[in-house]
Amino acid sequence: MTRAVCLQHVAFEGPGAFAGLLARRGYRLEPRLVPRDGLPDDAGEFLLVMGGPMSVNDPDPWIAEEIEFIKLAVQRGVPLIGVCLGAQLLARALGATVRPGPGVEIGMTPARLTEDGRKDRVFGTFPATFEVFQWHGEGFDLPTGAVSLAQSDLFPCQAFRYDEGAYGLLFHLEMERPGAEALCRECPDDLRRAGLDAAALLARAAPHFARQQEWADRLIARLALPAR
Repeated sequence: MTRAVCLQHVAFEGPGAFAGLLARRGYRLEPRLVPRDGLPDDAGEFLLVMGGPMSVNDPDPWIAEEIEFIKLAVQRGVPLIGVCLGAQLLARALGATVRPGPGVEIGMTPARLTEDGRKDRVFGTFPATFEVFQWHGEGFDLPTGAVSLAQSDLFPCQAFRYDEGAYGLLFHLEMERPGAEALCRECPDDLRRAGLDAAALLARAAPHFARQQEWADRLIARLALPAR
């Protein structure tokens, strides 16, 4: 069975819908809670890098080690999706700056395709303006050599592609209701900072999860190896 490695940074931010989408294509998912367990020996045949409340700019040694791990995976051409913190780690691995944004984006937030996004084989199937689930306060510059795919009012780079096999997404296409509930439970200070109520956020987001997962499926299909 083909291996997909999932780098997690907190237990409550897992692969979400990506897990089932990869399993359907014959992948065996290997989750790894990096701050506790360290990095695996290799990135497998597919690499997911998930979110977390920490910053790429924190001094924890595992962060620098993971950046080097991601850099090597990109060099080897391993298909890769980085989400939220994972996108920030990918951006840093590609030499870009990660910094606090002008505000936080939490819950359903509109994003817009860029001109290059409209040409992308995955993002080109999205509406020109689309709503996605977000939970972040930091963003990144577009890495040199990467293509910007989407932007929002607060964050000019919401998604990018590097070469043909690495995608960085500030937003959470993989999000399912249990994951959103866990974020609300585990990160109440973020809700207060954004002036949001958990119940209202969940009610607003719930109707969008199925459509987001359709988009996630297109992304997985674009990157996955043919089913064996």
